[in-house]
Amino acid sequence: MQISSRFRSVAVAAIAAAGVSIASAAHADSGTIRFSVYKAAFFIGGSGGEGTLTFHGKRYPISVGGVSGGLAFGASKTYFQGTVRHIRRASDVTGVYGAAGGGGAVGKGAQVIVMTNDKGAQLELTGRQVGLQVNADLSGISIALKR
Repeated sequence: MQISSRFRSVAVAAIAAAGVSIASAAHADSGTIRFSVYKAAFFIGGSGGEGTLTFHGKRYPISVGGVSGGLAFGASKTYFQGTVRHIRRASDVTGVYGAAGGGGAVGKGAQVIVMTNDKGAQLELTGRQVGLQVNADLSGISIALKR
């Protein structure tokens, strides 16, 4: 059985592309992130906050925001800290995390949240909350670097 040269070329190109993406993931790095979020809701809620990304020894100020809906009420402030993985540069942390951004917020253990943005950056966060907030999750947050 002979394999056509066209099929062989496509197969070689696919394998090369897979190798490049695996190599790219291997060169991705990680950093630490800390931020606080104020959240208030009465059925429709909003959140905002700020913090710092530390990447390759340099600190980058960030802003955090989001909107939520559903059965939610109360007000709270939550302090988060954790690791951001699969980034090559500080700007890879920017974007929308959670269901709206093509990823999902998943509770991992009692206090750990894992979220992914559209660039593949993954946040692994622990948090501590002050105040009363029903439905105090982080689904649908957006992170931006401050200038």
